[in-house]
Amino acid sequence: MSQERLIKKYPNRRLYDTSTSCYITLDEVRKLVIDGSPFKVFEKKTNEDITRNILLQIIMDYESGEGEPMFSSELLINFIRNYGESSQDSFKSYLEQSMEFFTEQQDILREHLTKPKIENPAEAWMDMGKKQFELWQQTQKQFFSKSDK
Repeated sequence: MSQERLIKKYPNRRLYDTSTSCYITLDEVRKLVIDGSPFKVFEKKTNEDITRNILLQIIMDYESGEGEPMFSSELLINFIRNYGESSQDSFKSYLEQSMEFFTEQQDILREHLTKPKIENPAEAWMDMGKKQFELWQQTQKQFFSKSDK
């Protein structure tokens, strides 16, 4: 795993990557996310960790830009409704595990689609379905074990 990169946000709103000693854009931060490069963003003046704020800003730019948004109004309404509720922790845990499950499913699908030659397509789909079902069961067990605490 690569070393965590430190990015400083200056009062002029520019982002400075201390590992490359140059200014970077939000799109370059997005590429770090896509590449799986660990990083943290700190406010230069206060040394406050503002990584979440930068990630939210990237999402906001994509959601308000051209193209089809990922989050519907109904989904955003449900997010807002869960803030401050007693179910907020469970909701957060459920979303995190659902995203993890979705990512794992995509990896399984990608793995099957990139195999050079599939001898028996029906068997390959059954195998993929079995792996997805096992992941789903594992995710549900984790979710319910956390909600019992």
